[in-house]
Amino acid sequence: MSTATGTPSQLNAVWAYVDAHQDEMLEQLKTLVRQPSISAQNVGVRECAELLAGMMRADGIETEIVPSAGQPVIIGKGVAVPGAPTILVYGHYDVQPVDPLDAWLSPPFEPTIRDGRLWGRGTGDNKGQLLAQLLAYRAWKEVAGGPPLNITFIFEGEEESGSPHLAQFCRDNRDRLAADMVYLSDGPVHESGKQTISLGVRGVLSIELEAHGTHRDYHSGHGGNLIPNPAWELVHLLASMRAADGRILIEGFEDDVRPVGKAERDAVNALPMDIPAYLEEHGIPQLAPHGETPFFDRIMFHPTVNINGFSSGYSGQGMKTIIPAKAVVKMDLRLVVDQRADDIYEKVVRHVQKHAPNVTVRRGGSMEPSRTPVDDPYVQVVARAVERTLGERPLIFPASGGSLPDYAFTRDLGLPLVKVPYANADEANHAPNENLELSRFYGSIKIAATVYEELANAHAPAR
Repeated sequence: MSTATGTPSQLNAVWAYVDAHQDEMLEQLKTLVRQPSISAQNVGVRECAELLAGMMRADGIETEIVPSAGQPVIIGKGVAVPGAPTILVYGHYDVQPVDPLDAWLSPPFEPTIRDGRLWGRGTGDNKGQLLAQLLAYRAWKEVAGGPPLNITFIFEGEEESGSPHLAQFCRDNRDRLAADMVYLSDGPVHESGKQTISLGVRGVLSIELEAHGTHRDYHSGHGGNLIPNPAWELVHLLASMRAADGRILIEGFEDDVRPVGKAERDAVNALPMDIPAYLEEHGIPQLAPHGETPFFDRIMFHPTVNINGFSSGYSGQGMKTIIPAKAVVKMDLRLVVDQRADDIYEKVVRHVQKHAPNVTVRRGGSMEPSRTPVDDPYVQVVARAVERTLGERPLIFPASGGSLPDYAFTRDLGLPLVKVPYANADEANHAPNENLELSRFYGSIKIAATVYEELANAHAPAR
């Protein structure tokens, strides 16, 4: 255990610095939001990397924009603190497309303050949260010459496009990314407003199934019972993949699913959940069939086979009596530890070859699942920092239902990863009118500053 340089009086001074410099911090966020950085459309991403790197250098962070196989990755290193731990702080500076533009109440790249919030694309996802980490570093630097530990920042520009090159980048840059643990902030807090800690994500594998009948649409009377209907072929194939009660029927699909441990079970049992309120909010009469599986187990510990879209034949006004020539289904399969996308894809292909050999399977993007154990020592260190800042113990989620490139750090770098979301529950990330509550923005800077100190005081806890 090393002795950190931070003290309670210094942390109080850091918090006071944040309070005294809110206006300039907000202006910096506005500047960052004004710069488009839509990775899906390759709009402004490199320009945003240059802008963000300039901000980091202005705070004395040794910063490099490193080429990757896709968009550039920013690596920054703070002031060296010999003998102290090193944390790797991840974030992404790219944003989602803004469509539909006419649904925005104010232009997406003209940050606007309304009702105590900053509105604009990227405010919550992820520029506001990313910037909070940097501003916490600045506050420590102005008060004490730097935070009491070593920090390496890594910010990528392809997260909103599935982070296709991040894992390889981490493998190629293992030495410069060496650290004790990974800290990041993405996504919203709990819908109750309570602060959360998330330790994992499900993986995802996207696939497309395509079936063909004859070379053109055919008269359904003249061809009925004679011409194969590709839509029916896919319907029967899909029914062979997933039962009506939610069971996945693909052979071997769930063989590698890791059993739920006691620490994860205890954490899940402590999470609040009002299922009637959930049903009312989403306008549904009941949850999807899945046996007796509890609510949170469904999204943390179980994989899914999901249909994104089904296109075939005629869907316009009135009727068109045809046998369609082609049918296409798009699917995403959510994976949990210790499943692997390559293995699951092979099992899907074998299943299709067995049940519908004329159907073509195409693979899309994928991310691997990741989960840091609830009882990892760093989890309690971060939880203590959040509680110290807010005066309330955070909720601990063993995993979330969505997918992020966490595996690039946990699998490829072998590091524990702890995520503390900073955004409000209704941030509308990925949607029109994305926003970030300003009180949360300033509070998140204080959370990050406290996390830095608590991690400095818990150098290399026993694992």
